[in-house]
Amino acid sequence: MSQYTASLPSDGTVPKDIASFFENFYKISDTETAHEDYADALTSNGVLTMGSKQVTGRKDILALRHAMWEKVSSRSHYPLKIFPFAPLSEQGGEVMLYGTVDYGLRDGKKAEGIEWAARAKMVRVDGKLRMSEYQVYLDPGAMAAKAK
Repeated sequence: MSQYTASLPSDGTVPKDIASFFENFYKISDTETAHEDYADALTSNGVLTMGSKQVTGRKDILALRHAMWEKVSSRSHYPLKIFPFAPLSEQGGEVMLYGTVDYGLRDGKKAEGIEWAARAKMVRVDGKLRMSEYQVYLDPGAMAAKAK
């Protein structure tokens, strides 16, 4: 099983293609050069929120994505659980995610086991799942405290 495979509710409320979407998304998220693929995971007018920073649209998503790598040399996500909100369908829906992430910092330090949560609104565009909204909840103080 891949580090990107999250646990799902046993009742089948999270469709397999949504789980597969997030497996691929976190692989992309951990690949420094995959900026375009990261932006492709959101709709063209998608809203991306990382902590206190919120951007809308592909151009600003790409700018934020580049900025996310300025002080980070590596990141490794471990999505642990995906929770559905309301009934999900093959057309999408809304999910919450929980996991941890390890960071390698450009100053040589590492911060491991940082907990995060995320909320994602999923829609299908031209037959492909995309996020119309993606919001990450991460305590920057936790990263600073664990950096060694």
